[in-house]
Amino acid sequence: MFRIALKRFLNKWKSYKYRFVPWIALNLSKNEKTLRQVTERSTDKLTPDEEVSRALLQLFGVLFQTHWTKHQDPRRAHIHFERSTGQDDHSQRGPACGHEAMFQTLGFCIDRKPSSLPFAGTGVFVTKGFVPKGAIVALYPGTVYQAYEPIFFQSIRNPFVFRCIDGILIDGNDKGISRMVFRSCSGRDRVGFFMMSDISWLTSDPLNPLAVGQYVNNCSNQRPANVCYQEYDVPDAFPTELRQFLPNVNFSQDARGPLRCVVLVSLRDITAGEELFSNYYTIVR
Repeated sequence: MFRIALKRFLNKWKSYKYRFVPWIALNLSKNEKTLRQVTERSTDKLTPDEEVSRALLQLFGVLFQTHWTKHQDPRRAHIHFERSTGQDDHSQRGPACGHEAMFQTLGFCIDRKPSSLPFAGTGVFVTKGFVPKGAIVALYPGTVYQAYEPIFFQSIRNPFVFRCIDGILIDGNDKGISRMVFRSCSGRDRVGFFMMSDISWLTSDPLNPLAVGQYVNNCSNQRPANVCYQEYDVPDAFPTELRQFLPNVNFSQDARGPLRCVVLVSLRDITAGEELFSNYYTIVR
């Protein structure tokens, strides 16, 4: 019994340690390529906020038009969930419409698959097309907590809590308490007919195909990072009707300032079939 429990713990640790900050700090010196990437990229702004907004607006615009054409009703252009089961209603949308919109606007598709790294679990791959250097490849979804807000219970056994430079946290866990908190906050916020966030990232078939960034695995000497994290504050001018595709929501309804998002930006050209790898210390403000 002890050996079985120990084996399970070691398997979980092999996956979790790459998100455990003290372990990363102690092992950075053993990973020269990773340390060099952190040093080179931490002071650079890879993609201006205007370019991030442009890419998101292009994708969200096509997603919105697809639903407008299908439903002919702006009130039904957002994601619906069945109240009884909490699962997404696939009758409201085609399963491939998000990827079609992504390929049409960005020129590539990404999706979740078993990682090529042992014990890493799920990873994110480029499944179609070509990703140029500096492109927005993914979004890190989740509930946004200000630095002063409590997140103790949500963080227990949760490897998906992302910390921004200024202490803002994004909880990208799609299960348990984290899932319930996001759905509650998302249901709370709306303007007229429109939701202010997208809850479909909590399912296996997100409408916004970019919203899988929490599953991008950490790099190594053998698998160097090909994407990095960049903080992005949603501008006030972002169209209300397109905010329903953002996979982030503030925990506090009266949170001050713009909504914080984190995008993953390509560090080099990436071809179809490649897995995305990030560095958990590479955050560009």
